Amino acid sequence: MTRDKAAPPGIDLNVPSVARVYDYFLGGKDNFEVDRKVAEHALRITPDGPAAGQANRAFLRRVIRFLVTEAGIDQFLDLGSGLPTQGNVHEVATEHNPAARVVYVDNDPIVLTHGRALLAAEGTATVIQADVRAPQEILNDPDVRRFLDFDRPIGLLLFAILHHLGDDENPGAVAAELIDAMPSGSYVAISHFRDPGERDPEGSRKAREVERVFNESLGTGRWRTDEEILAFADGLTVLEPGLVPLAEWRPDPGAPAPQQTDTYHTFVGLLARKP
Repeated sequence: MTRDKAAPPGIDLNVPSVARVYDYFLGGKDNFEVDRKVAEHALRITPDGPAAGQANRAFLRRVIRFLVTEAGIDQFLDLGSGLPTQGNVHEVATEHNPAARVVYVDNDPIVLTHGRALLAAEGTATVIQADVRAPQEILNDPDVRRFLDFDRPIGLLLFAILHHLGDDENPGAVAAELIDAMPSGSYVAISHFRDPGERDPEGSRKAREVERVFNESLGTGRWRTDEEILAFADGLTVLEPGLVPLAEWRPDPGAPAPQQTDTYHTFVGLLARKP
């Protein structure tokens, strides 16, 4: 595991990373003091931050299982994939279809280092270092083109990534460019921080406060309304149950009712199909 005193080349230990903050929330060890400080600051406002991270991973697993077993999807492009952790997309996908293929994309050098080491013997998955703000760079990457067949449906995974693009970075155009490149019959999964607005004034206040912390420390983070999030799926068919808190998206039969903590209604997800 990475230790603060032995960071890989190119890692600035004075600059926090979104991927490493998430890693800390998920109980990982691939994070540094600067990341832990940001995470702990956020936890003082929303102590259930780690639960939100776990809910996002559980949502990911249910979406991938549905796409492989019910929608017949066997190839995935996972943007902002974060650090390798238990229950990765390729692990869930190949459990149900050993031939499934996955390309992970992240802009953090540690993700590239650890991802390549983890996937060296897999053969069905690879990782590239790229920035979601440059969609064409990703779409035209040789590894992406080698692993994925753009003549067949693809699962485009935008888990916890679009909310790290500010309005000035035009996330709607980024999402549209990626979706436009997907073949007919492809699916798009999105999880996103939500500002519940007037329906939950206290939750909205906390969402704005956490947003302030993210922007002061990580330089990125935007809690959007339902309307703003649904706009990313414009022109697609959103599957039932629509845009909902992560735990409410097709929960496993018999799963215990989740505790509705502060982040329950401020972290939501959807799955949509491209006609």
